[in-house]
Amino acid sequence: METIIIYTDGSCLGNPGPGGWAWLALQKKQDLFLNISDNSGGEKYTTNNRMEMKALLKALQFATKKYANNPIKIYSDSNLLVQTINQGWKKKANLDLWEKIDALLPQINYRLIWVKAHHKDPYNIKCDKMAQKAAQTIKQKSSKTC
Repeated sequence: METIIIYTDGSCLGNPGPGGWAWLALQKKQDLFLNISDNSGGEKYTTNNRMEMKALLKALQFATKKYANNPIKIYSDSNLLVQTINQGWKKKANLDLWEKIDALLPQINYRLIWVKAHHKDPYNIKCDKMAQKAAQTIKQKSSKTC
């Protein structure tokens, strides 16, 4: 059974401010990584941590529907997110999103891995750009409606 690789990222233009989230899913075939799916979106007024969490939530919703039986490696550059899940850090904020994430995690065989932001990982960089673009789109839409 193939391992599914998922990258997640969140972005915020101001904190709080317009924000974007993104995820992309890959499957390794021999020495190539094939993009099997991706998605992004955003919110008008949010925080960076919420967007990081929303990216993970949306990726988990995808993974539980399509790849619940596959091993899944999830990469995030949010230390808060990774440590809260992996090390049991106390959940102090965004409890609505934590509740949804906590409900989905037991449904998959996952490993959550921290990756350094804006460094050398091309998929983290791509996911970051997707989240930034989503935040920028939300900002532009918001400024048109004002």
